[in-house]
Amino acid sequence: MKNRYIAPVLLGAGIAFMLYSCSGSKIPKKAVAVTNFDKAKYLGKWFEIARLDYKWEKNLNNVTAEYSLKDDGTIKVDNRGYNVKKDKWEESIGKAKFVKKDNVGMLKVSFFGPFYAGYNVIAVDPDYKYALVAGENLKYMWILSRETTIPESIKADYLIKAQEIGYNVSDLVWVEHNKAN
Repeated sequence: MKNRYIAPVLLGAGIAFMLYSCSGSKIPKKAVAVTNFDKAKYLGKWFEIARLDYKWEKNLNNVTAEYSLKDDGTIKVDNRGYNVKKDKWEESIGKAKFVKKDNVGMLKVSFFGPFYAGYNVIAVDPDYKYALVAGENLKYMWILSRETTIPESIKADYLIKAQEIGYNVSDLVWVEHNKAN
């Protein structure tokens, strides 16, 4: 009699685990998302200065991310980069949602249906010209700028902060910006 309940319980647990893992509301242990985050100031075009490489950005230079507000309150994410191996531009369109309040720089981003990944703004200057973004774990990190370069002082501060969190900054890919985008 008890055996007939095992399959539904296991199925329910599996669905709960899948939904939890798709939530994208994770942040590395020592990282803290920016509070008093200004969504309106963050919108617009950012140039990727450095990243921890992963398969979706492999071989890309001239990488930009453009964020715009959609009618439903979510944020449109338009990532674009030039694949130097394939000799062509690549683009990915996704959406982002705030995990908590929209004044905390903790978001989740999706490019594939219901699957979300953590996107956590952990440092941003007062003018929203430079940002340090942590993924959901120590495999993902980005340094962003409104221009194709970043001042050495900001770069040094962000690298120190990233190391304190546990990132291996020697693995960063420094993105070249040499094509019109």
